[in-house]
Amino acid sequence: MKLWINGTASEYSEDYRTMTELLSRSEWSGRLIIVELNGAIISREEYGNVCLNDGDRIELVHFVGGG
Repeated sequence: MKLWINGTASEYSEDYRTMTELLSRSEWSGRLIIVELNGAIISREEYGNVCLNDGDRIELVHFVGGG
């Protein structure tokens, strides 16, 4: 399945059917993330109910600490 994440298209296995499964990937796991799916902000409570589809456009914004 092709997903556009932060403007870059990549192929993902069908194991990533929900937003929760996608965010379990090591590069996103444990981070405080704001998720936008096809132009709509998704609340954390909805991640498990949001099914991903081929061609979805996802914006993942995470906060970086520092000073």
